Amino acid sequence: MLLAIPEVLSAEQVSEAGRILQSAPWVDGKLTAGHQSAQVKDNQQLGEDSVAAEQLGEMILNALGQNAMFISAALPLRVFPPLFNKYTGGQSFGTHVDNAIRQVPGTGHRIRTDLSATLFLASPEEYDGGELVVEDTYGVHSVKLPAGHMVLYPSSSLHHVRPVTRGARIASFFWIQSMVRDDAERTLLFDLDTAIQRVNRDAPASPSAVQLTGIYHNLIRRWAEA
Repeated sequence: MLLAIPEVLSAEQVSEAGRILQSAPWVDGKLTAGHQSAQVKDNQQLGEDSVAAEQLGEMILNALGQNAMFISAALPLRVFPPLFNKYTGGQSFGTHVDNAIRQVPGTGHRIRTDLSATLFLASPEEYDGGELVVEDTYGVHSVKLPAGHMVLYPSSSLHHVRPVTRGARIASFFWIQSMVRDDAERTLLFDLDTAIQRVNRDAPASPSAVQLTGIYHNLIRRWAEA
């Protein structure tokens, strides 16, 4: 499932992020790439141990914890601390697939990357190019969202970032280990949860809502690794 989640960050939060990033310490993005990715990666990245990365990462994690669509779609068990990248002057990231396991910096913890997320921090009007292109079983999808919006997609997908030919594309990116490993099962649960919310809205006293909710939670009991 590829899902666009609107307004993860408010306009005020996006503005605050831009202010912080103006004086942030950017480094060569290849420093954090694996062997194959390093061959096709050309961008800048915010130092993982920088004050700016920690401050903005906390802002994003707090926002995700309050975002009902993200929680329903991802069913998150662990979220990798958000990273930040910038593309300018023709920079791009060629076709690659994300590593299956990521070591959380400064800890002994690792996460399985079930889902990848890109949270856009620059408005589409600020730069040309820079589309995130994701390939899945349903075709090729080009994504370029407003600042503060986020796209969520399976980490097993091949994807790339097209060259930025004007301006700067700035975004946060990170990975999620879901309680439900299988993408098809997560998609089914998300669709069911969405349907339950509609039933609750359209017919609040309907016994069907209770029955559907029971089915939803029983499926989670069957599939979840908590």
